[in-house]
Amino acid sequence: MAICFILYAFLTLLSALSLTLSLSIINARKSRKRAVGFFHPYTNDGGGGERVLWCAVKAIQEETPDLDCIVFTGDHDSSSDSLSRRAVIHLNNRRWIEERTYPHFTMIGQSLGSVYLAWEALRKFTPLYFIDTSGYAFTYPLARLFGCKVVCYTHYPTISLDMISRVRQRNSMYNNDASIAKSNWLSTCKVVYYRAFSWLYGMVGSCTHLAMVNSSWTKSHIEVLWRIPERIRRVYPPCDTSGLETLPLERSSDPPVFISVAQFRPEKAHMLQLEAFSLALEKLGPGVPRPKLQFVGSCRNESDEERLQKLKDRAGELKVDGDVEFYKNAMYRELVALLGNAVAGMHGMIDEHFGISVVEYMAAGAIPIAHNSAGPKMDIVLEEEGQRTGFLAETVEEYAEAIVEVVKMSETERLKMAEYARKRARRFSEQQFSEDFKTAIRPVFTCAVK
Repeated sequence: MAICFILYAFLTLLSALSLTLSLSIINARKSRKRAVGFFHPYTNDGGGGERVLWCAVKAIQEETPDLDCIVFTGDHDSSSDSLSRRAVIHLNNRRWIEERTYPHFTMIGQSLGSVYLAWEALRKFTPLYFIDTSGYAFTYPLARLFGCKVVCYTHYPTISLDMISRVRQRNSMYNNDASIAKSNWLSTCKVVYYRAFSWLYGMVGSCTHLAMVNSSWTKSHIEVLWRIPERIRRVYPPCDTSGLETLPLERSSDPPVFISVAQFRPEKAHMLQLEAFSLALEKLGPGVPRPKLQFVGSCRNESDEERLQKLKDRAGELKVDGDVEFYKNAMYRELVALLGNAVAGMHGMIDEHFGISVVEYMAAGAIPIAHNSAGPKMDIVLEEEGQRTGFLAETVEEYAEAIVEVVKMSETERLKMAEYARKRARRFSEQQFSEDFKTAIRPVFTCAVK
């Protein structure tokens, strides 16, 4: 009898909760505003994602000035002028999407947390258009329940076929701990988890009315996972090319300076670049200008600080510490000055979905030496008008060979390659992003108005 009573109470509570949720969604749909809501929980990161957000806001205001634009964000310290001048809906539950909240099963934890955060957002304000610019695909079915047209700009897939393949092959990397890679049982469990998550990711991703992606690599993965190729458009991210183009292509090569711009994170492969530089110095020999390598990046936490120190220690072990400089948390003005003196820019991340730093090298007149994968390989370091625009490499030896080739180039050859690299970079300007973004959203917005 007691069990029946408990079961009855549970079902009654479940029914009441379902009714409350349904009424909440119905009321929100009725009060839906003719506006565009941007779901972007982190607006003060100062990175490429934030640049996409504000350029997208500007493009929509130019395309449909009668539509209000609001931003859902968890940043409450609206100290930046760019944020405080815009309509903002503050979110109080951002902790549910933070990585530190989920020591294990991080992907699914953050994904489910994003649904809860989107629930808060849509209850506070229900727009006609819901645009996700941060990659939280699990929010799309919920936004559709609230009656929104869903549009997303995806910088990279939350999970990719490459990630599953590396776990299956038991390769130890920054996203696959060595303890798991060494264990057949743990690797098998992780593959099952990844496959289940990829299936869920495909289901929720397919709920979007329009998916814009930032590169050919991302596009190919999203097409496989979401299975909506007719609703996917490639729109390259906006890069600061116009400002960097003012730097003169002519620059001193005494000594020739190589620059590497990236946060001191594990996936950025700084150690590979350092070892390649050391090998290149051995290959150059006497009588050739001895180059200098400058690492420029920020440290987010103690782990990044430790990584930077290990890099410095390794430079000492390789006996190149006199040829390597480190610039931690450099201001943008200092970064531009460093780019203006560099003959080449180094990039080492495997499967970087796009590679804004590579574009910035090219716009600044520094010849790129980038990893031969994903964005740099498929979109950026390609020929322009039949001329080479840089180098692609994978191994320490290949990077070293590229460094040697740049050092031994004549000034005429270097200027020619730098000129065509700069022309290539113009394909990724803010103006080009605005035009492509407007073209992509026009059918969805026109259809909704009708």
